[in-house]
Amino acid sequence: MSKQVVIVGAGFAGMYAALAAARLRDRHGVAPDAIEIVVVAPEAAITLRPRLYERAPATMAAPLDALFDTVGVRFVAGWVEAVDAAAGRIVLRDGEGRHSEIGYDRMVLAAGSRLAMPALPGLDRFAFSVDQREDAIALDRHLHALAERPWSVARNTVVVAGGGFTGIETAAEMPARLRVALGEDRDVQAIVVEQADAIGPDLGPGPRPVIEQALDSLGVQRRLGVAVTAVDAQGITLSDGKRIDAATVIWTGGVRATPLTQQIPGERDRAGRLLVDGDLRVPGAPSVFAAGDAASAQTDEAGHRTLMSCQHAMPLGRVAGNNAMADLLGVPATPYAQPRYVTCLDLGPWGAVLTEGWQREVRLAGAAAKALKRQINQQWIYPPLAHRGTAFAVAEPGYHPTAA
Repeated sequence: MSKQVVIVGAGFAGMYAALAAARLRDRHGVAPDAIEIVVVAPEAAITLRPRLYERAPATMAAPLDALFDTVGVRFVAGWVEAVDAAAGRIVLRDGEGRHSEIGYDRMVLAAGSRLAMPALPGLDRFAFSVDQREDAIALDRHLHALAERPWSVARNTVVVAGGGFTGIETAAEMPARLRVALGEDRDVQAIVVEQADAIGPDLGPGPRPVIEQALDSLGVQRRLGVAVTAVDAQGITLSDGKRIDAATVIWTGGVRATPLTQQIPGERDRAGRLLVDGDLRVPGAPSVFAAGDAASAQTDEAGHRTLMSCQHAMPLGRVAGNNAMADLLGVPATPYAQPRYVTCLDLGPWGAVLTEGWQREVRLAGAAAKALKRQINQQWIYPPLAHRGTAFAVAEPGYHPTAA
């Protein structure tokens, strides 16, 4: 009777988990019908989530069906609603609302994360986001429709709630995107609201002068030390009682791991991520591995842990998929380690900033960093070609595009 490795999710971690599992299966001469690899996700496509703050978000997806076919991975369309780790099965719902079950011998949970939406008045009704592809498309349509409204300060103003990584990248794009929609000569405003006393609080002081220089150059204003307390059709209310009139409010207030992590026995962090061991196995569920935004793993001997970013999701996926298959084959696992850490933050038409290390020391800024950011966003994060050798080469644990 054949065995199954089931991978939940087809994002960066899920895609590479599937390729890595297929690579190891092939390397050991095991037929696909002896150990089947199944990917379960809503669609056989990867959303290029790191690019959703850019223009044309409807194009920010890449198909995976041909790639999966090439390496012998079966794709099942559906939404996983339940995980029974004790019984080794998942319950999924298809597009018609029908439910079914799939059993597994090993599972990789790589179902990603979702934007955290606190219970602020009007937030769910009036705020936009760049979290999922459909969210970014809705924002893009809204921005283009602004030209049909009569002139007002509110029409020409975008508020970005949250001054973290996503908030900064989104805000840096907004003046140009508003002018595309309203006209190049329009007086537009982009305002970042951040409850911390400094922009990019999680990025630290290293890149902050560059970020501030870029935002000043682009005309992006900052309101620091205040929080959004309510959103309505005409703007926002702040914690100091003041208002900002804006027809466009974009929420970027952090993400939480897939709720499926709550159904698996194990310890979780504040973002809901499962704490995994060095092989990316969930200690409380030996047949389950976790990767991407569903996992919190130690990256190095200094104790740093993975962040919810594609920089960590892709290597996590490679190692989790490899180790799930290795566990079934009875061969040694590959411990996860990713000691090198960099940050490449897009700063819109101004350029970008590249930092290195967990202290985020600036290495490049401006046009040179922008060229690297384009390479990351337009090449490195895309799936490999549907060619067996190419796919297996990039699926090897430890692979990095700069080493290719």
